[in-house]
Amino acid sequence: VPDSNSNSDNDNNNNNNNNDGGAGGAEQAFIFTHKAFSISFNDDRIIEVNLTSENPRPIVVGATHPMTFSVVWKPTDTAFENRFDRYLDFSFFEHQIHWFSIFNSFMMVVFLCGLVVLVLMRTLKNDYIKYSTDDDDLELDRVIDESGWKLVHGDVFRAPPNLMLFSAIIGTGYQLFVLVFCVIVLCIVGSLYMGRGAILSTFLVLYALTSFLAGYSGGSYYKRNGGRQWKGAMMLTAALFPGLCFLVASVLNFIAVGYQSLASISFTTMLTMVGIWAIVAVPLVVFGTVVGRNMATKEQRRVNTIKRPIPAGKWFTKPLVLAAVSGVLPFGSIFIEMYFVFTSFWNYKFYYVYGFMLLVYCILIIVTMCVTIVSTYFLLNAENYHWQWTSFMSGASTAVYVYMYAIYYFFTKTNMYGFFQVSFYFGYMFMFCFGLFLLCGSIAFMGSNMFVRKIYQYIKSD
Repeated sequence: VPDSNSNSDNDNNNNNNNNDGGAGGAEQAFIFTHKAFSISFNDDRIIEVNLTSENPRPIVVGATHPMTFSVVWKPTDTAFENRFDRYLDFSFFEHQIHWFSIFNSFMMVVFLCGLVVLVLMRTLKNDYIKYSTDDDDLELDRVIDESGWKLVHGDVFRAPPNLMLFSAIIGTGYQLFVLVFCVIVLCIVGSLYMGRGAILSTFLVLYALTSFLAGYSGGSYYKRNGGRQWKGAMMLTAALFPGLCFLVASVLNFIAVGYQSLASISFTTMLTMVGIWAIVAVPLVVFGTVVGRNMATKEQRRVNTIKRPIPAGKWFTKPLVLAAVSGVLPFGSIFIEMYFVFTSFWNYKFYYVYGFMLLVYCILIIVTMCVTIVSTYFLLNAENYHWQWTSFMSGASTAVYVYMYAIYYFFTKTNMYGFFQVSFYFGYMFMFCFGLFLLCGSIAFMGSNMFVRKIYQYIKSD
C-alpha cells in the first residue's frame, strides 16, 4: 500500500523543481529513478508495505537513467488481524455524537412502542368488549356507537389495487430485509471491509440465494388475494429490483466508458452478473412462487360485494399526508448513520462499525413498524380501507427523505463536479434509495398487516 505522505512530499519536491528548472522559466520534467520498498512483517505474515519514490532526474532527450529499487524488511508487533487499523478513523466513527444518535434513536423506539401499546390496549379495548359480546341489551349501543375503523370491517380485507405489482414489491422487500441483515452480520463476523469488493460480491451472491424468499412471499400473497396471473407476478418479482438496477448501472457504465474511466465495468463482468441472475435467482424465484401458491389459501375473511364509499375526512387523514409524515421519524432515527455511511463511501474512509449499523438497522425496522401502525389506525378510523398501499408508502417515504439528504450531502460535503461525477453520485444513490424504498415499505406493510388482522379478529361480520 503506497505511503500517501511520502508520495505527497515527493510530488511537492517535483513541483518545486519544475517551477525552478529550465532557462527562462521553462518547465523541466523529472523522473524518479529509485523505488524504496519498506515491508513490515510479523512472523510469516506481511503487515504493511510502504513505497517511496526517490532520486528525481531531469528528462533530457537522448539521456538514459538507471532504474533501481531497494527493499527493507522491518519486524513489527502488529498482529495480522489488526493490519487495517492504521487506515481506520477511530476518532471519526467512534465520536461521541455517534453514541448519542444511537441513544436518541433508542429512546424514540421506547416512545413509539409505548404509543402503539396505548392504541392497542386502551383505544381498542372497549371496542373489543362491545363486538365480542352477545347480550341483547347491548345491540342498540353497538349500532349507535359503531363508527370509525369498525365500519370498514367488510372492506378492509379487500385485495389492493394493482395486486400483481404490489405482490412483486412486497416479495422483493421481504427478500431485501433478510438480505441486508445477513450482509451486516457477515461483515461483523468476517470483517469483509478488508477485502476489496468483498461486500459487493457477498451482496450479489446472497441476493441470488435469497430469491426464494421473494418468490415465496410474493406468490403466497398474490394467491391469498385471488390473483390469477401468477406467472406474470412471478416474472415481475424476479425482474423488478435487478432489472431497474441493471438499467441504471448500464447507463452509468456507458458514461464511464465514454470518459475512459477505470470505474467502468467490463462486458464479461456484466455478463457474469446477468448469468448469476438467470441461472440462480430466477429459478429460485420460480420455485418459491410455486411453493408459496401451493401452501397459501385464499383469504377467508368476508368481503362485501359492494364497495363502501369512503368519506372525505380531514386533511391529516389523507393517505398522501400520512405517508409523507410517517417517513420523518424513521429517517430521523438513521440520518446520523447515513452521514457516516455516505462519508465512508464517497470520501474514501473504511467503514468498520457494523455493530452500530446492525443496531441502527433494528431500530429502523421497529420505528418504521410502529409509526406505520399508528398511521394505519388513523386511516382506518377515517373509514378509509385502502390501507395496503398507504402503509407501504408510509414506510417507503423514508427512502425519499434519504435521497433528499443525499442531495444536501452532495452540495455541502463533497467537491464533486462535472457530468461524470454527478451522474455516478446520483445514479448510485438512486439504486441505494430504491432498495431502501422497497425494504422499508415492505416492513411497514408487514407491521400494518399484523395490526389489521389483530384488531379485526374479534369483529363479527353481519
